[in-house]
Amino acid sequence: MNILEVNHLSKTYGKGDTLVKALDDVSFTVEQGEFVAIIGPSGSGKSTLLHILGGVDTATAGSVVIGGEDISKLNETALAVFRRRQIGLVYQFYNLIPILTVEENLTLPLLLDGRKPDKRQIDSLVDRLGLSNRIDHLPNQLSGGQQQRVSIGRALINNPALMLADEPTGNLDSENSKEIVSLLKQFNKELNQTVIIITHDEKIALSADRIISIEDGKITRDEVRFR
Repeated sequence: MNILEVNHLSKTYGKGDTLVKALDDVSFTVEQGEFVAIIGPSGSGKSTLLHILGGVDTATAGSVVIGGEDISKLNETALAVFRRRQIGLVYQFYNLIPILTVEENLTLPLLLDGRKPDKRQIDSLVDRLGLSNRIDHLPNQLSGGQQQRVSIGRALINNPALMLADEPTGNLDSENSKEIVSLLKQFNKELNQTVIIITHDEKIALSADRIISIEDGKITRDEVRFR
């Protein structure tokens, strides 16, 4: 079953002689439970694509359908709710709230949605993240790898349709990078969580089930490596 359908997606900036095509008629689908890496050189359009998939940017043309919902047709309020419930975003620089503890950062999406956190769910997630002894710590009391684990947990707390990770290891050393990729793969395999990761690291890309290459705003290769 396709969890994501990208149909003839285009994104342009400027006009006339200054017109830039960040994305140029991009189409692909992603099945539930796939682990997909999107790679490409700087300026290729891969981050623009991820931001549109995540509902934090809008396309010039085309559509993005997630779980049967065309997010390009949602108004700003409905899109914000959909994004919070159905899309988990992980960024390179963690984006944790510095005055909140690990537990408070993890549960923030639930609280923003007016829902009470389930202690068993939180305990299970924290254990999977390897953060049981850091639950009351603030972000500045954590290593970079631990902060990224919190970011991943926060993205997963709502059991989203899609987890989107934008260079999640770009601010980490090689050892922590391996651990973060391993954690993403663990959630992908054990929970059937659909993961799309933007990366320039070929080693990370090769750990994915499928690699989509983008250059000059176009898909140049779409290779399924594992099923």
